[in-house]
Amino acid sequence: MQEYQNKYNYWLNHEDLDPGLKNELLSMDEKSKEDAFYTDVKFQTAGMRGLMGAGTNRINIHTIRKATMGYINYLKKLTKEPKIAISYDNRHGSKEFAYDCAKLMASYDIEVYVASSLRPTPELSFMVRYYHCDGGIMITASHNPKEYNGYKLYDENGCQLVPDLAAKVIAEIDKLEDVLAIKPSYDESKAKYLHEVDKEVDEAYYENVLSIRLRKDVNKDFKIAFSPEHGASNHPVRDCLKAAGYTVIPVEAQCTPDPDFSQTKTPNPEEADAYIEVLALAKKEDCDLILVCDPDGDRMGVGIKHSNGDYVIFNGNQTGALLLEYILSTMKEKGLMPENPVMFNTIVTSDIGEAVASCYGVETEKTLTGFKYIGDKVAKYEKNHAKNYVFGYEESYGSLIKPFVRDKDATQACVMLAEACAYYREKDKTLKDVLNEIYDRLGAYYDSQLSISLPGQDGAVKLQKIMSEMRENPIKEIDGNKVVKYEDYKERKVYEGDKVTALEGYDVTDVLKYYFADGSFVAIRPSGTEPKCKVYFSMKDTDINKAKNKNDRYHLVLKELLK
Repeated sequence: MQEYQNKYNYWLNHEDLDPGLKNELLSMDEKSKEDAFYTDVKFQTAGMRGLMGAGTNRINIHTIRKATMGYINYLKKLTKEPKIAISYDNRHGSKEFAYDCAKLMASYDIEVYVASSLRPTPELSFMVRYYHCDGGIMITASHNPKEYNGYKLYDENGCQLVPDLAAKVIAEIDKLEDVLAIKPSYDESKAKYLHEVDKEVDEAYYENVLSIRLRKDVNKDFKIAFSPEHGASNHPVRDCLKAAGYTVIPVEAQCTPDPDFSQTKTPNPEEADAYIEVLALAKKEDCDLILVCDPDGDRMGVGIKHSNGDYVIFNGNQTGALLLEYILSTMKEKGLMPENPVMFNTIVTSDIGEAVASCYGVETEKTLTGFKYIGDKVAKYEKNHAKNYVFGYEESYGSLIKPFVRDKDATQACVMLAEACAYYREKDKTLKDVLNEIYDRLGAYYDSQLSISLPGQDGAVKLQKIMSEMRENPIKEIDGNKVVKYEDYKERKVYEGDKVTALEGYDVTDVLKYYFADGSFVAIRPSGTEPKCKVYFSMKDTDINKAKNKNDRYHLVLKELLK
């Protein structure tokens, strides 16, 4: 009998199995059984995330308990009396999982601060810091489809666990053999350890968000169309924008915390279908600005009405460059730029942000993909004062304005982007005009992604094969544009002509990045949250149309290479 079948039978016949999961097991065919039990759902770059359902390779009450028990054992070694903050988004099971985690922790005399209702991921990071906790748990699958849920862990700084800390938690999780035997022993004697939190933390978080403003007196006589995509950013974004004086018109049908995302084709602001309803609303109400957040409120999508009346949607790299241009130019004008300023982004983020930062004398440091690495850098410089943080962002629509939160924060981003829009309107410019000025000054960058879906066990094998073949046969040129250097973050080597040097300053991760002679780059990596191979394109040229045409050609080449 195969191993997955043994696991299946164990779950099916266990007396403590959740009844709903048992019914699901009984309905499985052989292929479903194998996929649900051939492995355990793993911690990746953004914690533990996967399809919901029965099995060791699924997110369910039992796999969540196993992760939580491992975290408890880790915390108990860290400190005698740990405190933890817990929050959750709108997904199926999120509140149930969050409160089950809280009760399991209280069972072991751990003081827990749990949100009374859904709150965004950045507010969970804030909660950790506000209540002086030793860590935090966020139940969310971020921008993934409705079938997913997930589990993120945070340290005492409100930052997602970096690999060396996550490895310690994983080691504790791996010691747990009988996942179905783990359950809370929660009664009245343990109730004193569990605290529901509500308005107090909201008000403190909102006050900090509003403190990021650089020009409080800008003319706010315009309208903003907004969608939280059924998620946790509904109240934080609307409340903060209203308090700042903006007129916000929400997509009401997408403001309900619906776990089925019934009124949107996708809750992911990286995808065009996330903007269908908010675009229609913006046109109807003649709004100047469109803001869209993902379900856990850490990512922000942006659209604007251009001077010709058409609406333009920006990608994450463009939004990051616009925020940088506005923040840094304003800091310089007002004499607010600190000494030794530093901006953080990732190795797959477009170089346009670095070019903007350089114009204002701001250094750029790159990290691996995952905002935890940026949060970790913030903590480092907060301690040694060698450099001063001014901004951090990823290409995947996430940024952090001020680090009272240590994760990307869509609420902050919405407030700052609205202010930038208002300021440039006073100058008779749209954000599109500003972006074009950046291109004229620094060169045009066209950035995009290609995702190759590789689900299941066969997909995992195929993904390993793709990365292995790319190492055996590295890209040398595309369309006559030569690769002048490439970096292998798994082998920790830099190849530049015949010269091979060590790649330092990064944890080992499975990424290949190719630099071309014209200033463009292509990066390839397995996704840390989905069964996909992701390719990042940053094409540089003299104008945006040439850069886009180059991007289209390179897409075709990479699709062929990665078959």
